[in-house]
Amino acid sequence: EKAIINIGRYLLKNRDKGIIYKPDTSKGLECYVDADFAGGWQKADAESAASVMSRTGYVLMYAGCPIHWVSKLQTEIALSTAEAEYIALSQSLREVIPLMSMMKELKSAFPIEIQIPNFNCTVHEDNQSCISMATKQMFPPRTKHNALKYHHIRSYVDSKQIEIQYINTKEQLADCLTKLLVLGMNLFLDLRKMLMEW
Repeated sequence: EKAIINIGRYLLKNRDKGIIYKPDTSKGLECYVDADFAGGWQKADAESAASVMSRTGYVLMYAGCPIHWVSKLQTEIALSTAEAEYIALSQSLREVIPLMSMMKELKSAFPIEIQIPNFNCTVHEDNQSCISMATKQMFPPRTKHNALKYHHIRSYVDSKQIEIQYINTKEQLADCLTKLLVLGMNLFLDLRKMLMEW
């Protein structure tokens, strides 16, 4: 209830604002992805399974401009931060991969004489364990169960169509979609500036 009131106040205060697009043609498709491991857990509500669900957040950018963003609860309970991040990575790439295919098809159907954009995707992730699970050929025994459901990432990483890079948490745009209450106002304003240009 308090969160809804805060959102309403924020929207009322900033009703004349929006996203300012400043395309950077040197940048291609980018995805900033993050997860908040069991972020809704509270001691008072410890019996509820919904309170231990992790939250996925991701922002898809093209030419440095946001084109799609999501913040939602994961549909299964993650057993570690790395697993929550890997689930979030998988969810975000389920949006990225069809978008990459569509962009390639449009380019071949409508050839235009401009600088060829990058149809590969750079994914920005702030969890080293998640990056390791997505890029290494072997799964550690404790994460083997992830391979069954989220292995679809591997072929795109191996073929270099998707590159997963580490990003510092302070530059992780998706943080404002997962950990807003714990970020602090200064970091939130910095991320908003990077995302919306104001």
